Amino acid sequence: MTDQTKGLLITCLGVLFVVPDALFVRLIDAEPLVIAFWRGMISGCVILLGVLFFQGIQPIKALLGTGRYGLIYILALGCSGTMFVLAISMTSIANVVFIIASLPVFAAIYSRVFLGEPIRQRMIVTMAAVAVGLAIIGYGSGETEGAHWSGDLMALGVSAVFAAGLTAARRVKQVSMVPAVPLAYIGASLILLLIVNPLSVPDAQWGLVAFHGCFIVVSASLLALGPRYITSAEVGLLILLESVLAPLLAWAILGENPGIWALSGGAVVIAALAISNTVVLLRQR
Repeated sequence: MTDQTKGLLITCLGVLFVVPDALFVRLIDAEPLVIAFWRGMISGCVILLGVLFFQGIQPIKALLGTGRYGLIYILALGCSGTMFVLAISMTSIANVVFIIASLPVFAAIYSRVFLGEPIRQRMIVTMAAVAVGLAIIGYGSGETEGAHWSGDLMALGVSAVFAAGLTAARRVKQVSMVPAVPLAYIGASLILLLIVNPLSVPDAQWGLVAFHGCFIVVSASLLALGPRYITSAEVGLLILLESVLAPLLAWAILGENPGIWALSGGAVVIAALAISNTVVLLRQR
């Protein structure tokens, strides 16, 4: 098996395991912040144990040596995880995943402002198309059942915050950010512990809570490994699968109709990003 094939398989599996994330948030009958607490605490603890078992404390020491850049990444990851759960509770799943797909646009803007990297013409066209798609989704939030502009803004915040973390991580790209994942998740959960009662989950829901955490563990681990074997353009194309499959899964299991506006706007966003990543991939080859 070639490295590219291995990378494609690992990344595809990682995406498939992250697809039900929003569905679990819908199915668990608990307050959104309680769900966010257990989502972060379970997955964070398991990943931390895995890092310590396989690699020891050296990767954590290397992470701490990154200074403010590592801290920004940890804060961004912790905040965006909590904001994601809140966004799902405030608007439709389709709106959330389509809006979060705009992350590369924010990353390009941050890279221009903070890293001095130029924004190429291809990316300018992509950003314009994504803006149109997001506008369509936002307009339709008032027309679609279960969708609301407040949740759309929260999802946009997830995209902007996490893109900031990825930009900071690029300044110290020689250091693995995998140990930052459990630190971010556990740290966010400990903060939430100050304002929520984690044991307020109904007895019949604990199985879903555990499964939710396990899915996050598997997806986070696989998506951390995949980019080691394939290009960022290939990773970007594969991750778009979540934006397609998550709304379909919610539609099939929960009967949550995305609505024509979300589907139309989402199609514009996904198509723009898919074409952009494909162009990059073809040029690299």
